[in-house]
Amino acid sequence: MRVCFDSLAGSANPNEDWVAGSSDLVVVLDGLSTAGLPTGCRHGVPWFVAHLGGHLMAALAEPSTDLSDGLASALERVAALHPECDLANPGTPSATVAVLRQQHEVLEHLVLADSPVVLERAQGGHTVITDLRVDDVLPDLRAEVERHETHTAEHREALQRFVLAQREVRNTPDGYWVAGANPEAARHSVVGSAMRNEVRSAAVMSDGVSRLVTEYRMATWDEIFAALRSSGPRGLIEMVRKTEATDPTGRRWPRYKSGDDATVAYCRW
Repeated sequence: MRVCFDSLAGSANPNEDWVAGSSDLVVVLDGLSTAGLPTGCRHGVPWFVAHLGGHLMAALAEPSTDLSDGLASALERVAALHPECDLANPGTPSATVAVLRQQHEVLEHLVLADSPVVLERAQGGHTVITDLRVDDVLPDLRAEVERHETHTAEHREALQRFVLAQREVRNTPDGYWVAGANPEAARHSVVGSAMRNEVRSAAVMSDGVSRLVTEYRMATWDEIFAALRSSGPRGLIEMVRKTEATDPTGRRWPRYKSGDDATVAYCRW
């Protein structure tokens, strides 16, 4: 498996995405925004995703390790690195997870929350593996955020109310699941596999990239993979940025921030 990847922060703040790849494994993490609210952890989201990503790559480098087991192990190891922090805080640093691993002639995937793995099928078409349970949570508060333009005080206040409410149902049966301090979240991942010879290429990405198709509807998956073949991951991310630049305050496409961190890994054989 040949892998190339890129990642670009969505603002002047540190990038809260993380990506790594090898000849048989790709991991993309998208740290959850804190919206400026306290988390109970002194380290922050970039620290969390960097350590989780490193431990996850190490755990899944062992071919016999189940993907969910590897994620649970990595979460336990990261939690053990900062026991002095309040890991029971509902806002403790957390992240979405997207994994693609090749095992001989089989491609295994794991997705936790809304960072997708997209398979370009050899015979045409695409398979999108994602976990959109978060979209069903608190629709009224979500709509309130989307009523306001980004960079306004009203938007910031509505977003903080939304995030506080999200935290109360995060990693609970009534809400949605992300990778945080509790390894139980790994058991709620979407996992599956495909035969390698049925896949032409694959993309593992954060939702800062996939929204070009799913939210902005300014590209199809065919066009996404065409861009990856011609311009690589950086070219695709630049497509996202150029699209967002036409709507800097979120009037056309209501969203939580003008530009989100954007990460994509492109895999070919």
